[in-house]
Amino acid sequence: MAEEIAALEHTGTWDLVPLPPHVTPITCKWVYKVKTHSDGSLERYKARLVPRGFQQEQGHDYEETFAPVAHMTTIQTLLAVASVRQWSISQLDVKNAFLNGELREEVYMQPPPGYSVLDGMVCRLRCSLYGLKQAPRAWFEHFSSVVIDAGFKPSDHDPTLFVHTSPHGRTLLLYVYDMIITGDDSQYIAFVKQRLNETSLMSDLGHLRYFLGLETNPDRGLQNKQTHTIDSTI
Repeated sequence: MAEEIAALEHTGTWDLVPLPPHVTPITCKWVYKVKTHSDGSLERYKARLVPRGFQQEQGHDYEETFAPVAHMTTIQTLLAVASVRQWSISQLDVKNAFLNGELREEVYMQPPPGYSVLDGMVCRLRCSLYGLKQAPRAWFEHFSSVVIDAGFKPSDHDPTLFVHTSPHGRTLLLYVYDMIITGDDSQYIAFVKQRLNETSLMSDLGHLRYFLGLETNPDRGLQNKQTHTIDSTI
């Protein structure tokens, strides 16, 4: 919990302000989770502060909520192409990803349980939090603006897939809260990792081993007869 509060304060998630008249702030709660590795062993304990977004009112403290979600066929195709071409696949994790999304609406929240503030003060949220209705949209807007500025272009077939082509090769970046990046332009991949690390608290988890229920093995590939059929999709 202390680690989560420190991250929230570091990113300037809220300002403590007097409660405006005729405003009912939403409440929040702590959610605890034990995260494990793919083999079931303990990775870490995690506490997350979650606003009760079901208390929000459309047109008052949220508007649009839509955010794209990667198609499973896109994920499978990217993994297959990387396997055929023997590209290394890296997994990137953004700590408290939603905190990087800026809110356009005025959202007021009661202080977190256990967080000491003066009476009558509430949190005016500046960054999105897990649980807010517009949080996925705000985070994706921030993420896509960063990678587009870095030179990527979104795919016409799946807006969560970003492609960069240069004389040195091709780089594919797929967003699903966490990210996977692959390609044959190693210099550009290193540049993208550095850029993402500068704009958010990103961890490079190394070679992809387990992702959305799919386990990968870099030592095994696909047969050559499958290559052209899969590659033509991208």
